[in-house]
Amino acid sequence: MTLMEHIRELRDRLFKACLGIVLGLCIGLYFSLPVQRFLTEPYCSRFADGECALNATTPLEPTIVRLKIALYLGLIIASPIWLFQLWAFVAPGLHARERKWSYAFIAFAVPLFVAGAVLAHFVVAKGIEYLLPVDGEYQFTTNIAGYIDFVTGMLMIFGVGFEFPLIVFMLNLAGVASAKRLLGWWRAAVFLTFVFTAIVTPTPDPFGMTALGLAMTALYFAAVGAAFLNERRRARVAARNGLAGLADDEASEIEPVLEPVEASGPVQASGPVQASGPVQASADPAPTRRDDLE
Repeated sequence: MTLMEHIRELRDRLFKACLGIVLGLCIGLYFSLPVQRFLTEPYCSRFADGECALNATTPLEPTIVRLKIALYLGLIIASPIWLFQLWAFVAPGLHARERKWSYAFIAFAVPLFVAGAVLAHFVVAKGIEYLLPVDGEYQFTTNIAGYIDFVTGMLMIFGVGFEFPLIVFMLNLAGVASAKRLLGWWRAAVFLTFVFTAIVTPTPDPFGMTALGLAMTALYFAAVGAAFLNERRRARVAARNGLAGLADDEASEIEPVLEPVEASGPVQASGPVQASGPVQASADPAPTRRDDLE
């Protein structure tokens, strides 16, 4: 395909992906209110009388919040459509082995993101319990848009953080770092993990940072274990093919098979070359015509 054909294909696939997202947005509008109640439940559960005090600064703010929630739901609902369009555009340029690992990456990435989002909802509930003690001495209200942004931000941060082991395992697959080296980096990895969680978690309580940090640390060691299993599998394949002990950039030795060469006999001298006779001229040469030359 030419460059313009690739651009046209990208345009068509983006159009189909956008249509899928719009369809998911329409479905998400129907479920936006139940999802909004689910997201505000950790905050509203702090009020014993059941009156959840969430205010809006403008008349359009509740509608904008519903549209934002519907858009998030639309992206999730339409994910099979836009992921398929993305994959159909990229897959023709991948080798069979790269496609296999891409399938495995997607198969693990989605459950890990969902697990991170579930942990984030649990952390939000505990964080609000820590941040907003209801002792009856004061009345607290929060903005609905700010609260939804806070909760969805936590879901996104925890979901992306749970993709960390996949990046570690991809380094091993690409040959950038061996499993032994990854295990040797565990002190730096744990330290940087907790620094990352301390920066990205928006709540000042230590509960959210500790929960995300411990989860990411456990996933890091799980990725290192998977790297050891992957290298053991590679070693078995190399031993079966006779390539054990060779680095990826090292050529295997070829054992030459030498057959004995028999001695040749004596070379016979050639006889004298007969002299050629004179060339006889033609008696009646044909006249040369202009038509023959053309």
